[in-house]
Amino acid sequence: MQTIKGPALFLAQFAGDDAPFNSWNSITKWAADCGYKGVQVPSWDGRLFDLARAASSQSYCEELVGVARENGVEITELSTHLQGQLVAVHPAYDEAFDGFAAPEVRGNPKARQAWAVEQVKLAITASYNLGIASHATFSGALAWPYIYPWPQRPPGLIDTAFDELAKRWRPILDHADQMGVDICYEIHPGEDLHDGVTFEMFLERVDNHARCNMLYDPSHFVLQCLDYVGHIDDYAERIKMFHVKDAEFNPTSKQGVYGGYQSWVDRAGRFRSLGDGQVDFGKVFSKMAANDFDGWAVVEWECCLKHPEDGAREGAAFVRDHIIRVTETAFDDFADGGTDDDANRRMLGIA
Repeated sequence: MQTIKGPALFLAQFAGDDAPFNSWNSITKWAADCGYKGVQVPSWDGRLFDLARAASSQSYCEELVGVARENGVEITELSTHLQGQLVAVHPAYDEAFDGFAAPEVRGNPKARQAWAVEQVKLAITASYNLGIASHATFSGALAWPYIYPWPQRPPGLIDTAFDELAKRWRPILDHADQMGVDICYEIHPGEDLHDGVTFEMFLERVDNHARCNMLYDPSHFVLQCLDYVGHIDDYAERIKMFHVKDAEFNPTSKQGVYGGYQSWVDRAGRFRSLGDGQVDFGKVFSKMAANDFDGWAVVEWECCLKHPEDGAREGAAFVRDHIIRVTETAFDDFADGGTDDDANRRMLGIA
């Protein structure tokens, strides 16, 4: 068994224009001061990270790693959640997602998709340059507007959507294989890969590609009323990344999973800071340890109530207290009588 690494923090929700959140040096110092040992980097945020430079310059990557280590943290993974979203966008969401793209490709879905594919490939190359073996992203979505089976979906609609999604991602997965980097899709509502069934539909279409893997975040399963602990066993071999995020689901006679178009604070299902929600992290961390997960436990702060800086500091301590230092010996080793093959045969009555 392996001891999970951590705690680490996803910086996407903290990067900003004010110190200490506006530069690589200051935000890594702040994260270490909060108690983190690692940081997950949003590759799109130029205040912290230059993606094109990281993909082309080994010396720049060494500089990034050096500054982080001097400040007390490691770079755990890069993220292309925003760019990955743009690999596949249904026209209904064109305008809503256009802001994720570079200005020169906005309003041009074909150019935007090509830009997004190149961005993800750059991030995979940058991961290789940084010595990182896993990469976080979203799958994007073509079928999401048809998530509810009314009006009736015409035969073949979902198959066509997943065939196209696989076609778009296959060259990226192949590039990841060349770089020795796993692509870890966060299983997330709003993406076509939003649960185990849809992940398997995609996995089949990319021929069980070795680099097609999963970012596990139990909060998204709580809000879908799924078995988030059993999921770890189901996909143990494919779970390569771990977001530690809490959530709660409190349905009423007026509101359930769909949330009634309410804001996050007024939804039946909402994200909470670690320890304030309903996820049984004792079970989650135990299951991850038993399944030999050797990656990082990365806090993703999203809470509709608590201040992010409080959530970050509390989250570091929460993860540290939940990481299981796995044992190298069995608890009953003291009673080991020491046997050999001959003794085993005698004990079984075998001549």
